[in-house]
Amino acid sequence: MSERIYIDAYWRSLNHYGEELCGDRVQIRRSDTCMVMVLADGLGSGVKANILSTLTSTILSEMIFSGMLLSDAVETIADTLPVCQERGVAYSTFTIVQIYYDGAAYIAEFDNPACVVMRNGAILEHDRQCEELNGRKIYITNMLVQPGDRFIAFSDGVLHAGVGMTLNFGWGHDEVEQFLVNSTTPQDNSREVTRILLTNVDYLYGGQPGDDSTVCCLSIMPSTETRVMVGPPSKPEDDETVVRKLLSATGKKVCCGGTTSNIVSRVTGKEILTDSLLNMTADVPPKGFIDGIDLVTEGVLTLQKVARYLDRAAKDAQYEEELELSREQDGASCLVRVFLASSEITFMVGLSDNPAHSNIDYSPISLNAKIALIEEVAENLRTIGRIVRVEMY
Repeated sequence: MSERIYIDAYWRSLNHYGEELCGDRVQIRRSDTCMVMVLADGLGSGVKANILSTLTSTILSEMIFSGMLLSDAVETIADTLPVCQERGVAYSTFTIVQIYYDGAAYIAEFDNPACVVMRNGAILEHDRQCEELNGRKIYITNMLVQPGDRFIAFSDGVLHAGVGMTLNFGWGHDEVEQFLVNSTTPQDNSREVTRILLTNVDYLYGGQPGDDSTVCCLSIMPSTETRVMVGPPSKPEDDETVVRKLLSATGKKVCCGGTTSNIVSRVTGKEILTDSLLNMTADVPPKGFIDGIDLVTEGVLTLQKVARYLDRAAKDAQYEEELELSREQDGASCLVRVFLASSEITFMVGLSDNPAHSNIDYSPISLNAKIALIEEVAENLRTIGRIVRVEMY
């Protein structure tokens, strides 16, 4: 497929009742070319299972992310994982989903429930080839995805829900698929699908899960691009080149900083207008408006508040959702919402310093401080799943 895609990913777990640590673990890694998700389920529950699943998911995701072929990574970990002599099963099972932004997708499954794939609200049957690696059966799927597709991976605690309680033998895989078809819609995001499925799992367990239960949902959507111009280029003759690159963005176009706004206004011939004072807050200067630019804000002070918002969002998914739903109209809140609605963000950072601050290394508006601030914002955006590039001019 020619259209570049983005993968919206979200996962959550229910711990085995009475356990502080979960025996399941999910690792999600993103590069400029693909996303890798690994869901590992350690044998048993508690500390031992947590360690086993963490090691398995970390090693697998690191091997694949560093460029090892998925088949080689699976073979390596399959050879490495010991087998419990008492039960005759591996100490950790796993599901791997690797999706490239050009649409190529690969699934590898070892003793975990089969990954559910949905398209247009229905179950999409996909070809699972069984390969035997040193006596272990690994199910491999190669396929092409398209926007709207959805992958739901889960640990076997989901299938065990309700055993001996609301259901005699727990959920079957077919029942989980039917529940997803009946209870979710194509418009639901990954967070909502995960919440819906885990809520029902918790209900079937009577609020006391008898096994660690983890759900990870990956939703395929068109990539949405945002470009942000921050600060004037080091060479004035590059002003027009950088502004034209900003204007060529297929998605949102953002301008941060008074000097930057003046450059954009001069190159485009469009007037700068100032926002109403009603949309100001005490610590964020007012926004501006330039025809053809989606958002115009002040520079460092606004970015400092954005950095505080994103730092908290990177640690608290619920707070991230609050930011997405916020209706505040100050520059920082608007900029955060633009970032959270984007899949790929490019900062175009000008390296021209203000002569009045060039000798103050730790001035809040020095070039060094500005670059460090943008890197902080970029890292927090990467933590919450965005693809971020920082270009210097």
